[in-house]
Amino acid sequence: MRTIAEFEAAARERLEPAHYDFFAGGAGDERTLRANEAAFGRRSLVPRVLRGNGKRDLAVEIAGSPLSMPVLVSPTAFHRLAHPDGERATAEAVAAAGTVMVVSMAATTAIEDIAAAARAVAADPSLWFQLYLQPDLEFTGSVVRRAERAGVRALVVTVDSPVFGQRERDHRNGFHDLPPELAVENMRDGSGSVRDIEMSAELSWDHLAWLRETTSLPLLLKGILHPEDARLAVAAGVDGLVVSNHGGRQLDTAVSTLDALPELAAAVGGVIPLVLDGGVRRGTDVVKALALGANAVGIGRPVLWGLAAAGREGVAEVLARLREELDHTLALCGAGTPGELTADLVR
Repeated sequence: MRTIAEFEAAARERLEPAHYDFFAGGAGDERTLRANEAAFGRRSLVPRVLRGNGKRDLAVEIAGSPLSMPVLVSPTAFHRLAHPDGERATAEAVAAAGTVMVVSMAATTAIEDIAAAARAVAADPSLWFQLYLQPDLEFTGSVVRRAERAGVRALVVTVDSPVFGQRERDHRNGFHDLPPELAVENMRDGSGSVRDIEMSAELSWDHLAWLRETTSLPLLLKGILHPEDARLAVAAGVDGLVVSNHGGRQLDTAVSTLDALPELAAAVGGVIPLVLDGGVRRGTDVVKALALGANAVGIGRPVLWGLAAAGREGVAEVLARLREELDHTLALCGAGTPGELTADLVR
């Protein structure tokens, strides 16, 4: 079974250089991009022994959705740049693995078709939908209703993007638009035209309150790094947080997600679940995040590397690899379930 690093190498060979850079790159000097992985490398595990945990149970539940392991697939754009089967292949692999796929608003496959692909594999797959609140709230509402009709179980609202990040690899490569045969399918309006995704610095907690009135789906906020924002989110009645710096693609020099996690965990006090994404590449990374307060982790780029390298089978292998490593690490740390991991196991 290949490592995620080996999948990335294979993906880099297969992808157009500009497309690889779009997936791999970050904002500015990419310091936050590197910091996400480095934060895991700086920490060591301090295992317990003789704990009598001969059989591990990896299953968790987040915001009402069951996961066969505390690893879900974070939203990433443009899967059909990585492989012709795109988001359909990803959805099939994730449904077969029994975990959650967070469908990007910027998917190159419509949410309805992604949901159909997942249901062809699992009777009741766990799909969430990532949402950028658009200045046109009427259109935003129509997108939410599409997602609801498709059967998604939660909305993940990205809140760290008042403006687009400065992604210098894309500027250098002149990568600004999809090839003409591809489109951001979830941005089609009633006339069939595809709208651009708009960022707005005017968005506020009032817009979140509007969304809460618009849908009964669980709401998770993605892009929380400051503990005061976490406390405000709890007060606003959200159903979970995704501790994320957008994979280092928005604000360069922002704190790494693992470094931010302990303060955020203290701020929410276990009232709502935390999902951490950014820099997770090994089962040991998953264990460190769970021990420091996350309820699950999200992976983005590793899924794209698997997809680019081998389509659905590549995504399935990435998930299987993390499952195997996670189970192995739990055993070596003396834990039987993710909930048994505690901060004293990390130094």
